Amino acid sequence: MYDIEQLNAFIVPELKEIAEQFSVKGFKRMAKMDLVHAILDAQANKEPAAGSATNEKPPARKNTKRPTKKMEESISSNKAEEKPSSANEDEKGQNEENHPRDNKRRRNSQKNQSSNDRRKNNDKEQGRGRDHSHGSDSKGHQNDRRPPKKEYVFDVKVDGCIAGEGVLELMNDGYGFLRSGDYNYLSSPDDIYVSSGQIKSSGLKPGDTVKGFIRPPRPGEKYFALTKVESVNGMSPEKIKNRIPFDYLKPLFPEEKLNLSLEGEKNTLSTRVMDLFTPIGKGQRGMIVAQPKTGKTSILKDVANAIAHNHPEVYLMVLLIDERPEEVTDMERSVRAEVLASTFDEPADRHVKVSTIALEKAKRLVEGGMDVVILLDSITRLARAHNTVSPASGKVLSGGVEANALHKPKKFFGAARNIEHGGSLTILATALIETGSKMDEVIFEEFKGTGNMELQLDRRLSNRRIYPAIDLVASSTRREDLLLGKEQLQRMWILRNHLADMNSEEAMDFILNHMKGTRSNEEFLVSMNG
Repeated sequence: MYDIEQLNAFIVPELKEIAEQFSVKGFKRMAKMDLVHAILDAQANKEPAAGSATNEKPPARKNTKRPTKKMEESISSNKAEEKPSSANEDEKGQNEENHPRDNKRRRNSQKNQSSNDRRKNNDKEQGRGRDHSHGSDSKGHQNDRRPPKKEYVFDVKVDGCIAGEGVLELMNDGYGFLRSGDYNYLSSPDDIYVSSGQIKSSGLKPGDTVKGFIRPPRPGEKYFALTKVESVNGMSPEKIKNRIPFDYLKPLFPEEKLNLSLEGEKNTLSTRVMDLFTPIGKGQRGMIVAQPKTGKTSILKDVANAIAHNHPEVYLMVLLIDERPEEVTDMERSVRAEVLASTFDEPADRHVKVSTIALEKAKRLVEGGMDVVILLDSITRLARAHNTVSPASGKVLSGGVEANALHKPKKFFGAARNIEHGGSLTILATALIETGSKMDEVIFEEFKGTGNMELQLDRRLSNRRIYPAIDLVASSTRREDLLLGKEQLQRMWILRNHLADMNSEEAMDFILNHMKGTRSNEEFLVSMNG
């Protein structure tokens, strides 16, 4: 038997030999103190079994005490081999009484075993934090109170498919991306890759609203990829393959009127005045000519709310180019329409991209037979953006306008038309005048006469806080006989003759005073005859 003092006196090779005799597991990789504790543990565990099986006696030592009667009885019982369990108990009692050194050794081994157990329990409570700790402080204390780190397991199915939607934008190499409306159809993390083969097989065009199944990016890929096309512009892919391109559709004068008058408290005087003096039809190309601070944005907001309320079948888009950010937020919250914006702090090429993809989307919807309305604010700033990004041609008009810079803004405004056999694109744009810029005057002169509806706003009315600040005499719609009824047209003829001799302030005061006492335009026209 060994005690802890004897084992500490041995060197490591001798301790390993002793550990091998006691069949200690993993003794070859243990340090000296670990070997000592392991030998003591193995010795304590093996001692009762060895005593009962072999009846070995401890090494002979000088004993000054005489053997007692109990010792003699235990020896005789061992020789007779009667009741081994009781013999073990007697021998244990004998050893405790007659061998104090063995008793001390056994108590030491039990104490070491209990300290070992406490150390193992502490290690289990601390977990792996001790092995993976970031280090200890200068005194050697570790942060053992930190809870164990949770291991999150992500189960990503690379072959799974989910639904995705976006507006197609084609690249020069033939492939394309589905852009998200949350980012104004510009490049974003939500883009979906569309291969050139899918574009050709499905007959897709720029501006198509594609809905289908997408898969996650594979190793080495950056974007989600479109795997299957479910619908294009709300229709099946088979129906759109034989559609007629927008440029080959027959344009007509607007024939179906858009009702701008509302009922109850939502009814506004601005929309009622426009409904009478400048009616808007499906396919109208209208221009609101305004000086700064005349309330053109408020009129656009009223028109948008009226169209969204009275004509839910119309797809309404509000396009804000080079506007203030707070007006964009106000328009998004007050109008039930798709709002696309590029504020004045953005570069000019962003203005061009947003307007281009908005127009392409509207064209694709019109090819499918839908009625689309675009409210643009403003076409003057859109022309300025095109003038900035257009390459220098060497021919410059007065005001610094490039000769070819206004072609694309004219193409945008000229896309408004009523299509024969269904579908229409209505564009109502604002144009700035008297801003002090020669370029704005040149741009307005280029667009003057291109529209078939013109609404003039007067700064003198807004200075007197008369809203809507509409110049009734200068505002009109071409071929309004196609939009108004025969009786209503005759009464409007009489009313215009009556207002022709008044200036803009007198005419607006006269109309507002008579309209405030009536609930609708029909009631106003009836009361006009007295």
